[in-house]
Amino acid sequence: MPEKVTYIIDRLTAAGFEAYAVGGCVRDSILGRTPQDWDITTSARPEQVKALFSRTIDTGIQHGTVTVLLEKEGFEVTTYRIDGKYEDSRHPTEVIFTPSLEEDLKRRDLTINAMAYNDEKGLVDLYGGQEDIRRHIVRCVGDPRERFGEDALRMLRAIRFAAQLGYHIEESTRDAIRQLANNLKNISAERIQAELVKLLTSPHPNYLRQAYEYGVTKVILPEFDLIMETQQNHPHHNCSVGEHTLRALTEVAEPDKILRLAMLFHDIGKPATLTRDEKGITHFHGHAQVGADMTGDILKRLKFDNETINAVCKLVLYHDYGNDLEPDIRLMRRAVNRIGEDAFPGLFRIKRADILCQSDYLRQEKLVKLKQWELLYEELQEKKQCVSLKTMAVTGSDLIELGMKPGRELGEMLQKLLELVLEEPECNNREFLLAQAKEMLSGA
Repeated sequence: MPEKVTYIIDRLTAAGFEAYAVGGCVRDSILGRTPQDWDITTSARPEQVKALFSRTIDTGIQHGTVTVLLEKEGFEVTTYRIDGKYEDSRHPTEVIFTPSLEEDLKRRDLTINAMAYNDEKGLVDLYGGQEDIRRHIVRCVGDPRERFGEDALRMLRAIRFAAQLGYHIEESTRDAIRQLANNLKNISAERIQAELVKLLTSPHPNYLRQAYEYGVTKVILPEFDLIMETQQNHPHHNCSVGEHTLRALTEVAEPDKILRLAMLFHDIGKPATLTRDEKGITHFHGHAQVGADMTGDILKRLKFDNETINAVCKLVLYHDYGNDLEPDIRLMRRAVNRIGEDAFPGLFRIKRADILCQSDYLRQEKLVKLKQWELLYEELQEKKQCVSLKTMAVTGSDLIELGMKPGRELGEMLQKLLELVLEEPECNNREFLLAQAKEMLSGA
């Protein structure tokens, strides 16, 4: 344990109280991982904890939690407690402090999160957490229906932990999720969002399939159920839209929130655009635009921030861009101008994952074309070719000096000059562009 954690535990112990590191930090230590946070549980009441340390914050004192500050680093210290009756599938109506570590561990969600440790007593594992780690199992403490009935978010957490650790969910825990998944409707969008992102950025984002099979996505993301049930009869595909999406998620190697969300939603518009021709071949014309609109609505519903929404929607909208075009440096400049310089590296990753999870039909040809587009992008970057007003040699201030007034006409003039530069990069010269602007103004 870190020295500061040992110091807090020793100080509480010296004052006659019990104290242990508890929860995720113990689990991660057993797994050989470096814990992000160290939480401490103790028999001391909040006011007794505050009396022992000079700097504390009442983080959640009504629930027994005090943050102890040591050299600007905070450690949550929580009194052993028993949760009262849950009435909203999330919060107990009351918290009862208890002197019993066993009672405190009993209320926790999963066995792997219900272990405690201090240097004097060693590991306290009353519910088989260490054995479940050995067996790669996610299992509830006690009756899973009780645990999930207390806090419905625990069902999504169980799937998320399975995805993060590569574990499987124990049978009775799995059955309880199926029975109680509908209770997730009582959980706030912010909480759902946080768990979904952790699942998607885990080493196994395709464990979202379990959320679908257990009835979880039907409540929190019904649009995903639709793509799981939408078949694709087309040479380019060999599975449902949803199965393709799950496979593609695993092809995005970086655990990046924006890329994984974009991959999740890249084909979300297909059910709404499904048509069949006279041969029974399925088509999804316009699914990218419909999908981008749907993605925006879904992410707003889940309370994502605007920056994330905009970045994800842009990748969804343009994930098929260039598929029907021959690689060309001029088209590359216009594509970067339209889509944005920040989005392009991620777009290539999305497109590659998409191709790798389609059928074998023309796969190599698609990958070759994608590589050609990537090489053109690299050339554009190396030559520092202008693709936006941001790097154009003339600014709005320059045009104002020519006598133009701020407003729509000035913006239109800048756009006309940019069109010249996009067509011929050598035109990005201040003198030349100002001359062109003067000529256009005199002609007007």
